[in-house]
Amino acid sequence: MKKIILTFLMFASFLFGAVNINTATVDELKSLKGIGDAKAKAIVEYRKDQNFTSIEDIKKVKGIGSKIFDGIKNDITVK
Repeated sequence: MKKIILTFLMFASFLFGAVNINTATVDELKSLKGIGDAKAKAIVEYRKDQNFTSIEDIKKVKGIGSKIFDGIKNDITVK
């Protein structure tokens, strides 16, 4: 049941708003184009030391370059 609720919330947030890269779970991050398990975990690890202050900061995470950023920039936010 928890997985169903989590999946619903993940897709609802995707439909109604951008994914907050400062608070998103690994599963929520994996819903972004080009972000798999390893990159999602890398994002979570990166933000343990510091929060993202702009969406461009995600390019500081190993494995996320301009190409991936261009594919997700309209789907992410920082709050």
